[in-house]
Amino acid sequence: MCRRGPLKSAVRSNVVSPVRRCSRTACGRPAVATLTYVYADSTAVLGPLATYAEPHCYDLCAEHSERLTAPRGWEVVRLANDVVPTRPTGDDLEALANAVREAARPPQRPEGREGGSREIPRRGHLRVLRSPEP
Repeated sequence: MCRRGPLKSAVRSNVVSPVRRCSRTACGRPAVATLTYVYADSTAVLGPLATYAEPHCYDLCAEHSERLTAPRGWEVVRLANDVVPTRPTGDDLEALANAVREAARPPQRPEGREGGSREIPRRGHLRVLRSPEP
């Protein structure tokens, strides 16, 4: 039996995008909502973009999610969804800058305080506080 490696004629492509796109034919806009069907209840459910793509769900862009209609006799349930992608505000950027500054600071040695809790050096983004020992 002969084992072969990958095809030498295969063309590498960087076209694949990590951004999920609308499932509608010929629509390349980014997806903002996920559509699922509950056939037993004759219901189409349109909600926030699912965490990961599933074969039985359809990702839709803002335009297609707004114009969605269901077949006659079916009900469309629209879950709360912020269809318009939000941009970071000044407060968000300031909070991010403060978090980066805090993460860049060298760890400080905890001081033993009488009657108070002392902080153990940080591990990642978590802090552990020890209770005061009697």
